[in-house]
Amino acid sequence: MPKLTLSFISAFNERVQPLMDGAIQPEGLEFIPTYSHPAETFWRQLKFQEFDISEMSLSSYLIARSRGSDMVALPVFPSRRLFHTELAVHADSGVKQPGDLAGKRLGVAEYQQTAALWTRGILEHDFGVSQYKVDWYMERSEELSHGGATGFTPPPGISFHRIPADKSLASMLVNHELDAAAVAGPWTRAPNVMDRSSRIPGSGGDWSKVKPLFPDRMAEAARFVKMHGFVPVNHAYIIRGDIYRKHPWVAFNLYTAFVKAKALAQEKLLERIPSALFFNREYLAMTREIFGDDPFPYGLKANRPMLETLTAYSLEQGLTPKKMKAEELFAESTLDL
Repeated sequence: MPKLTLSFISAFNERVQPLMDGAIQPEGLEFIPTYSHPAETFWRQLKFQEFDISEMSLSSYLIARSRGSDMVALPVFPSRRLFHTELAVHADSGVKQPGDLAGKRLGVAEYQQTAALWTRGILEHDFGVSQYKVDWYMERSEELSHGGATGFTPPPGISFHRIPADKSLASMLVNHELDAAAVAGPWTRAPNVMDRSSRIPGSGGDWSKVKPLFPDRMAEAARFVKMHGFVPVNHAYIIRGDIYRKHPWVAFNLYTAFVKAKALAQEKLLERIPSALFFNREYLAMTREIFGDDPFPYGLKANRPMLETLTAYSLEQGLTPKKMKAEELFAESTLDL
């Protein structure tokens, strides 16, 4: 019997790569893979539904599903970060600790994105900074925003501004037109190539005045995980609704393949850590000490506390009109996994 051929779009991710390159073969399925940056992927899928299977922003997925979009998710979460620890502040802002952000100007790439959803929720619930007491600035243009694709607008009462096209999060932060922003620095990950902030080599300001809000990110990570018991999820994978209805078996077979792909990535993890990181084994041990042996658990059973928090934040922040339930969001054959 011939395999069902499906289009599949995703960013590079070592936990998903074995599916993209064919090292793991889902039963009954064959993929036509496309590599794409998440910002582009989500916009294309939300606006045009181009692909049969797609990586998807969880926040945008909640919004789209609450508005009737025809797609269903798998409880596969290969992308997680502690987004609030990536905030940078200007030295002249007066912000010394997270609680000082109340009344300040804070920039994010996109207001509705999962990173911003988690950042607002954690600032409010862990540090007492109300979303209504911050002036929010959004960098991504309306034309290319996920909110533009879903029809989302910030709820009433939110102080919301768009960053001018000739400026960026980075330029406004370094020139103290923002007090804080989610921008990459030497203390975090590499710059996001899809954001205007990372494409500007310099912005005329004094970068020495830009500091991380959390100087010890690992200490904050340990605090958060100890308090909440999970690492915030960023993305999942969705199946387009017409494919799911016509071939419901795809969901379980695909989930099983994702699990196998992650297991293969974990098996080869140590040998794939760059040799230039001389203390790779020690760093891996520190990571496991904070996050456990598997920081990327799949399935609903392992992720219900995280999903309960995420959907509660989405409702609280006015992104969705109700608290979405797992039964509304995930393929039926995966609900007991």
